[in-house]
Amino acid sequence: MRSLFPALLLTAVAAAPLAAQAPAGPASTPQFTAAGFRSHVAFLADDRLEGRDTGSRGHEIAAAYVASQFDGLGLKPGGENGGWYQQVPFRKAVLGTAKPQVTIAGPGGSRTWESGTDVIVRASLLEEKQDVTAPVVFVGYGIDAPRYGIADYKGLDVKGKIVVVLAGTPRDLPSEIAAHYDDEKAATAARYGAIGLVTVTTEEADQTRPWKDRLKYANSPAFTWIDKAGKPFDEAPAIRAGATLNVPAAEALFAGAAKPYAAVRKAAVPKGAHPKGFALKTTIRIQRESVWSTITSPEVIGVLPGSDPALKAEYVVLMGHLDHLGLKADAKPGEDNVYNGALDNAAGVATMLEVARAFAASGKPPRRSMLFIANTAEERGLLGAEYFAHNATVPVKSIVGLVDLDMPLLLYPFTDVIAFGADHSTVAKVVAEAGAAIGVKLIADPMPEEGIFTRSDHYKFVQQGVPAVFLATGYGNGGDKVWKQFLSGNYHSLKDDMNQPILWDEGAKFAKLNYLISRDMADSNARPLWYKGDFFGDLYAPNAPKAEPGR
Repeated sequence: MRSLFPALLLTAVAAAPLAAQAPAGPASTPQFTAAGFRSHVAFLADDRLEGRDTGSRGHEIAAAYVASQFDGLGLKPGGENGGWYQQVPFRKAVLGTAKPQVTIAGPGGSRTWESGTDVIVRASLLEEKQDVTAPVVFVGYGIDAPRYGIADYKGLDVKGKIVVVLAGTPRDLPSEIAAHYDDEKAATAARYGAIGLVTVTTEEADQTRPWKDRLKYANSPAFTWIDKAGKPFDEAPAIRAGATLNVPAAEALFAGAAKPYAAVRKAAVPKGAHPKGFALKTTIRIQRESVWSTITSPEVIGVLPGSDPALKAEYVVLMGHLDHLGLKADAKPGEDNVYNGALDNAAGVATMLEVARAFAASGKPPRRSMLFIANTAEERGLLGAEYFAHNATVPVKSIVGLVDLDMPLLLYPFTDVIAFGADHSTVAKVVAEAGAAIGVKLIADPMPEEGIFTRSDHYKFVQQGVPAVFLATGYGNGGDKVWKQFLSGNYHSLKDDMNQPILWDEGAKFAKLNYLISRDMADSNARPLWYKGDFFGDLYAPNAPKAEPGR
């Protein structure tokens, strides 16, 4: 692709010096322009940033750009050691030269598959050389949700064994709660004493994410962050081995069982179905070698101090992930090889920068302090945000609310927005009122099958008890068609670049909406509250004050 900056050296000072703008008078209404929004996206999505992969030079340049913008706006450094950055150490694991193997033995005999065929085994972050064999127990979806009457492990002995779980979740669970339980499967298995977890697909899972799409990520590196003691973070370190099986391998795993795999898949089809578990008559052996390296990559953090003596020690967070997928390794000479990530997520970072500019230009400091964060390693598993949430540069309990900006689709005039997670706290009311002020409605999650609530950085703060939402453009005015086309086309592809028909005026509108949301949370007398009886509030902030539902 043609570079958008043929004569521009991509340095942190390349952006227009916003600090030179004339200061706004008290309580002035900030203006948002298509050109201002576009300039950020154009820089961050330029080929010369090489896809902003975690730990890459391109990401470092992007981080310097964001820090220079913060500096030019008069924000204060919010990183470590008085700077703009919090450097995050990561362990990166890739597969060794020998392909991982999965061997299934039982009544149907013994058969071995290499990873990348009908099995997928990724690199291990905890053991460099691994050979694990154990008996197998099918545990349905692998969910333990007493509040919803689901006890998939009841009556099953899985201690020292490898559990087999169905991909996804039962269709009768609320979408965001289902996404939570899907994310917790390994930790649940470990709690019951399992040493491994194998996933088999369902008909719904195969429709949502066909096997050929899963294979694209079979050899992707695994990442985790390293804590202050030098230990790699893992929520379920007892789960030593894992794999995902396609239909032929899963059929072999269920050989001689009380129910064949085909019957299990069929039983999972009806809404509200909860297939019961049972011990299988096979064993599974998983062999793999992993090669480790250590890299660092920065979170970029700016602070706009609050003006109210009673509230300035509290923080409202606006953030978006700065990283993307880097370069296509197998591109042929002369072919496009840059995953530019224009919408995912240069557009989210541009929104954050424009909101920060609006606060600085308004002439009216927020009552609470604002924390602006450009996260790293979101594409590697929400890891930069998770590191910050565990090692926050401000007391995490002082963060009263958070809005995450990830992949706004600016390809149509949006008339509504989705605030994933909003109905769990009073943030819902804030989003709805801000949207109404500019003629934009708030709608419920229209794509629960994607499990989006747990797939972006805000969720790592939810787990620390912070009322948080992930805001995206909605399904109205043709948005449903645009979303489906994007997710099946340009999403995580080389085509997510500046050649897309991006509507920059919509970017300006999206930035204005987020300014209104942030301004409300920062200036309101009341901090955002979880709703009384809400699942996530009860789970992650059981002792925090609660609001009556709907208020």
